[in-house]
Amino acid sequence: MHAGFSSFLPRPRSHRTTSLALLLAFALPVAAATIDDAIPAMQTPPTLGAHTLLTQSEGDGSSPAITSAVHTQDDGSSLLVLVAGHADNDATPTDSYANTWKLVGDPVTYNGYDARFDARAYIAIGAHGGKHHTVQVAKNGSPNGEISMPFIEIAHAGKLQDVAQNYPTPGVAARTANKLARAWEGVVGGPDTTSTLLTSGTVTTTGPATLVAVWLGDAYIYSMTAVPGDGFKVVDSYLHLPPNSGVQCAVAIRQVNAAGTYSVTWSGSPAQGAILWLFAFQAP
Repeated sequence: MHAGFSSFLPRPRSHRTTSLALLLAFALPVAAATIDDAIPAMQTPPTLGAHTLLTQSEGDGSSPAITSAVHTQDDGSSLLVLVAGHADNDATPTDSYANTWKLVGDPVTYNGYDARFDARAYIAIGAHGGKHHTVQVAKNGSPNGEISMPFIEIAHAGKLQDVAQNYPTPGVAARTANKLARAWEGVVGGPDTTSTLLTSGTVTTTGPATLVAVWLGDAYIYSMTAVPGDGFKVVDSYLHLPPNSGVQCAVAIRQVNAAGTYSVTWSGSPAQGAILWLFAFQAP
């Protein structure tokens, strides 16, 4: 009886603890691996990188027109270049890291200059970069002509999610009010204080994005303002031109952290129309 009963006695506690530890040791690595595999890699949101603005005034230009050198990321960025000036200088940009540039939409012709001037936008997605990065455009038609060329890097941006381009001008009521204001200022000898509000098209994002807004005014004036609203901040501008003229330009940026639909309204003085672009860059 005692021998039979002793065969069913419980095992010592130390033995049970050792067995449980062994089971956990084998089970935990598998569970941890499963949890790690289920967590997606975090993407770095896009952000403004290096940027510069090349300007050449009318009669003092040269070919090729070359931007100042900036330090861009080695890879993973998107690049944006706009070329505004004489329409016969229609060559595609090239850069010092041999990226491929793609025209975004069609060239936009300025109002009121007999189609002699236009503006074009180009992007390079998944671009190569590094130190002393420049962009240039051959000016085959009017080598000494005026040109403005913003060059903007959007770091950690693998795609152009959306783009809007429009060309608003002051409405009938605004034009009438501005005409009366100019007439009165002419009588009293005051400066032109007319103004206008111009709103871009809309872009829609699916997550964090860098929004790039570009304003290109069209009036034959030499000093002006162009102030964006809606959370945008100007990073480069050319708004006080020399007596021999140039292509007025302003570039503004806004970082957004969530999906949404966005636009920008520019306040400008004196009143004029403007070619507007709005780009939304996101991570791949």
